[in-house]
Amino acid sequence: MRKIIVHMFLTLDGVIQAAGRPEEDTSDGFNYGGWAAPYFAEADEAAGSFIAKYMKPADLLLGRKTYEFFASYWPEHAEMWPGINEVIKYVMSRTLEQSEWNHCVFLKSVDDIKKLKNSEGSALQVHGSSNLIQTLLTHDLVDELYLKTFPITLGTGKRLFGEGTIPAAFRVTDSLVTPNGVIFANYERAGEVKTGTLGA
Repeated sequence: MRKIIVHMFLTLDGVIQAAGRPEEDTSDGFNYGGWAAPYFAEADEAAGSFIAKYMKPADLLLGRKTYEFFASYWPEHAEMWPGINEVIKYVMSRTLEQSEWNHCVFLKSVDDIKKLKNSEGSALQVHGSSNLIQTLLTHDLVDELYLKTFPITLGTGKRLFGEGTIPAAFRVTDSLVTPNGVIFANYERAGEVKTGTLGA
């Protein structure tokens, strides 16, 4: 069985839209694109090492919009993400069936994702893909979350956890706080939510 690992930049209020650049995703009038970039301009060696440790080549699972953005950018900038052109890109889309970017496979349904998850191979990394992530969370298909939380609030934009998110417990497996306040924390699924009474 393959793990599905969600890699995500998010704000304190959970916004994940267009972290990297202004033109990344302007849907619904979002005009804060590139909100994470200033923090990486000041990134230290520890932060770079932490990210590199978990960005080793692995197959990708992408939503259609993120795939289209990646396909327009990464083939010409592969030196910034070694192995990106060689790994298999699994793309959730009901309309696309072929790609000029090498090693792309198109999925049509949640059942296709479940079959992929139950197959042999590397872990599947999810980047961007806000709509796909909602589907994965709704169907309890996320095994791990690699979150980078930035010390800002935006008040608008697509958020990581939508209304369909199921109750689920996670535990921290690795973490780092950078000098400029970005919290890197990796979580893995840890069973069901438990409740109790404080102080009892």
